[in-house]
Amino acid sequence: MEVDRNNIDLRAKERLAPDSTYAGDVTPIEAWEILSQESDAVLVDVRTDAEWNFVGLPNLESIGKKPLLVCWQSYPNMARNPDFARDLAAADMAHSASVLFLCRSGARSAEAAEYCTAKGLGRCYNIVEGFEGPHDQDKHRGNVSGWKNRLLPWVQG
Repeated sequence: MEVDRNNIDLRAKERLAPDSTYAGDVTPIEAWEILSQESDAVLVDVRTDAEWNFVGLPNLESIGKKPLLVCWQSYPNMARNPDFARDLAAADMAHSASVLFLCRSGARSAEAAEYCTAKGLGRCYNIVEGFEGPHDQDKHRGNVSGWKNRLLPWVQG
């Protein structure tokens, strides 16, 4: 199925918080469609090493890609990674590429998308539901929404 980028971009812009400057907020399904159809599109997972190792990672093997793992904050103190921009630059992404940022629930990835947009990096998108989504009524993640909940490919770290 061909991605209708105009519709995805329109919906992504509509979801943006006021004063946000990045390209938009996409759902995990929309992110998968972009990654599947655009050869230079990149998924940047900005979670921590602990999250990658204990919660899991998006599995992009079926579309011939790997997620780029660059922490936005470091565990356990959650201080912002001072090397974030340098680490991203080392990946040598195409300047025009769609760059899709993923975190646990969409907050850190929105910050990273905003930051990278200000630095002039490609078309930056936030994956709004994140990898695990928000808490459910019992304070558990992964049951309401998110990459895993939408049954997109993932592997245990």
